[in-house]
Amino acid sequence: MISSRQNQRLKDIRRLRRSKGDQALLEGPHLIAEALAAGLPLDEVLATPPFLATPEGRHLARLLPAAPLEVAPELLDGLTDADSPQGVLAVARLPRAGVEALPVAPGRPYLYLDGLQDPGNLGALARVAEAAGAAGLALSPGCVHPNHPRALRASAGSLLRLPVAVAADPDALDAHLAPAHPRWAALVPRDGVNLYDAPLGGTLILAVGAEGPGLSPTLLARAGLRLTIPMEPAVESLNATVAAALVLFEVRRRGG
Repeated sequence: MISSRQNQRLKDIRRLRRSKGDQALLEGPHLIAEALAAGLPLDEVLATPPFLATPEGRHLARLLPAAPLEVAPELLDGLTDADSPQGVLAVARLPRAGVEALPVAPGRPYLYLDGLQDPGNLGALARVAEAAGAAGLALSPGCVHPNHPRALRASAGSLLRLPVAVAADPDALDAHLAPAHPRWAALVPRDGVNLYDAPLGGTLILAVGAEGPGLSPTLLARAGLRLTIPMEPAVESLNATVAAALVLFEVRRRGG
């Protein structure tokens, strides 16, 4: 059992928290089980003896191709940023690519996130996109990385399954999806077309900006359709996740 903070493997895992490479930290049994179900290779699994003694721990251990490495609880807790550490984490191989990672799916929507920096919001938006049946998620250059531990945790497994394109230039995305004849839609807080009256057919790329700065002027100019969600005048705006969910599920309701 690893019981020293100076253990080199633990140091390497701490560095992974800041990495934007092809490895990711999966925190908790649910996310690890989702990775196994998705067929993602796990380089290793670290767990505390108390977790492995639980029914959930014994069940997870039976699913793994190799026995997990045991780590003292206080050391494993120091590797996670969860409010309530769950006693197990895994290092997974989760390579990311550009627009070529996305399938060309005529008639299905795509979600494009512009300048998003909050990993929890990214995870929540990925979960919404998968639930609503989006064909994929594209992240603008400069977005938070989808392998960030908090993003993975907030996605509840969606970032392990949903096709994701990183550093996705809008021109490159248009070229890649050209066979599906995509058109861009932008969410704007006011003066757009009422969502419930808007034409949402075809292959829609829904662009959502970071809370605060919103969409860049270049993306706003690209969008042939600007959508506004009708709401009470006293409410200035909705957060990005709620707004994207309303649009994507409206597309789904109409059969998109």
